[in-house]
Amino acid sequence: MEQEKLNKWADILVIIGLLIMAVMALLPLLNINLMWMRWAFAAGALIVLVARIMGSYRGPSLRIKRLHRILISSAFLYCASALMMFLSRGTNDWIAFLLAGLMMQMYASWMIDRETKKNQQ
Repeated sequence: MEQEKLNKWADILVIIGLLIMAVMALLPLLNINLMWMRWAFAAGALIVLVARIMGSYRGPSLRIKRLHRILISSAFLYCASALMMFLSRGTNDWIAFLLAGLMMQMYASWMIDRETKKNQQ
């Protein structure tokens, strides 16, 4: 029961962090580039990383465990994207890390859903 509550809070934190990141990633693409937006993006990435680590899978399926590790890896890529926002002034190198993390997250989320449905049958 305690793990279910922890996973629920982790899911809420992931949603909040991803929403913050989405808004802050959209603004520089619209030529609104302020320093506080980088800090907000980095905070969102850190929230996602902490939430992904907090809500890890503890079930019997090794495949789902590996897919959750991919989700944690995608959160690390978000943090690398935030770091690139600070290091590369005037370039958009951070977008590559952001897109790589998004692709990994989409794949892992889709496969986790598929595997849990398969395990329930």
